[in-house]
Amino acid sequence: MQTVIIGSGNVAYHLAKAFVLNTIPLAQIFGRNEEDLKEISEELNIPYSTDKLEDADLYIICVSDGSVENVSKLITKKNCLVAHTSGSLPKEILEGEYRKSSFYPLQTFSKSKELDYKKIPFFIETENEFDKRVLFEIATKISENVMESSHEKRKYIHLTAVFACNFVNHLFSRAKEISDSQQIPFDYFLPLIDETVQKIHEIDPKSAQTGPAVRNDVRVLQLHEQLLQGESLEIYKTMNHSIKKMYEL
Repeated sequence: MQTVIIGSGNVAYHLAKAFVLNTIPLAQIFGRNEEDLKEISEELNIPYSTDKLEDADLYIICVSDGSVENVSKLITKKNCLVAHTSGSLPKEILEGEYRKSSFYPLQTFSKSKELDYKKIPFFIETENEFDKRVLFEIATKISENVMESSHEKRKYIHLTAVFACNFVNHLFSRAKEISDSQQIPFDYFLPLIDETVQKIHEIDPKSAQTGPAVRNDVRVLQLHEQLLQGESLEIYKTMNHSIKKMYEL
């Protein structure tokens, strides 16, 4: 099977690398950013192009959600299989006379960060059983966690990921602003962060909650509010309100 990955960003890079490490053939990586494509091509030994899309049986589109529809129009081959990697878009967003699918890896991707691809869940949606078998065969060579998922279910998977990853990372950034303002090395907080994350491998997050809000420690809550201002104060109040409401305090 001839496969082409379209894109040059973080998802395209890691998916291409996962293919190469698991000896899944790639005919080409295609996109518009020649500098990034060249770097990927040289590292992974994959042909690349910015203007000529190779003929393939499978095209995997790894671009931003807002670009998926337009990029999908570049594929003019009929009756091939095309998949996007978006967590929020339906497969019907793809524009072309080909078989449509989604191939969603549930992970946060940065080019500079090594990943264990075996642990990344993949969620697959296709139009027919044959295409499902094709994508499952590819995904199971990469990952130990592969399952079928409708678009409706995938929307909730993506929403959960935003809460569990993007929002949490934003709180890390806000926490670092506070520590930086007092010249406290943020590295000192990494053991606490690591323990917090590790704990929910063994305990339900709701049971693992600690801190002044769940204890309803009004003195500490008021003290913290006096130290904050602006958006950080609003975030602090909103988070504590949510915690109190969850525990009916």
